[in-house]
Amino acid sequence: QVQLVESGGGLVQAGDSLRLSCVASGRTFSSDAMGWFRQAPGKERELVAAITCAFSKTHYPDSEKGRFTISRDNAKNTVYLQMNSLKPEDTGVYFCAARRYRCGLSTAASEYDYWGQGTQVTVSS
Repeated sequence: QVQLVESGGGLVQAGDSLRLSCVASGRTFSSDAMGWFRQAPGKERELVAAITCAFSKTHYPDSEKGRFTISRDNAKNTVYLQMNSLKPEDTGVYFCAARRYRCGLSTAASEYDYWGQGTQVTVSS
């Protein structure tokens, strides 16, 4: 059974940092591009960071550039999202996702095949 399990969310104040982790199981994810998405109440799921399967090329939307860092440890089947200088607008459920056997970056949620259950991040002002 393929699973992605996120952890590390919580309630923090504006300006704080959080590190999210996503552990994959059930298959090897080293050939999959990975992404982190955020879904705020009443809004669509949006990409906040993505990473290729090899050479760790990354992509961030402008609002996350310089604050968020995505990384992966293929030996541990784990992807991380380091979030610094958090803002109230970063509040939402954060999901980890994988593109099955596709190495390239994608910003579209429809391009991802596996999803975790999400972890809540709440940033108070």
